[in-house]
Amino acid sequence: MSSDEEIKKIRAIFILDIIGRPPEHLIEHLEGIIDNIDKEKGVSVKRKEIKKPEPMKDQKDFYNTFGEVEIEVEELTSLVDVLFKYMPAHIEIISPELITLTNNGLNDILNELARRLHGYDEIARILQMEKQALLRKAQELGIKIPEQQPLLKVPEPEKPVKKSKSKKKTKKK
Repeated sequence: MSSDEEIKKIRAIFILDIIGRPPEHLIEHLEGIIDNIDKEKGVSVKRKEIKKPEPMKDQKDFYNTFGEVEIEVEELTSLVDVLFKYMPAHIEIISPELITLTNNGLNDILNELARRLHGYDEIARILQMEKQALLRKAQELGIKIPEQQPLLKVPEPEKPVKKSKSKKKTKKK
């Protein structure tokens, strides 16, 4: 492999966070996740470190741990695929300093993002409809349901205000 090919690869660190029990299971599960990441096409795990599970403060018999995984990918799209598939708690690209991307590469990433967001939105809508159906059925059966808290609404992002280019009218003498 030439040094030019090596430079094109992207190195990143993922933090994978996991909660559960028993503590031994958390380590086994993280090991399995890291093994699966290493098997992804165009992805290579270069380093991994799994911390010892710690008891959670507010949850009896539940533990929390995390793994730090350094990966190397051949393309930015591979990095994005792994990001979506394994949903790390944190990601840091460590090299290269500058990443160039074609518009086709960016299109692939944005279309995958849009596809996944639509999928999550569909799941949320289905769950809302199922919840409403269950609440109606409970009412029909005479089951008293405690008052429901309203769902948090995510505010729409503000649209940037276009600054109009005002031309000063000057009088010519």
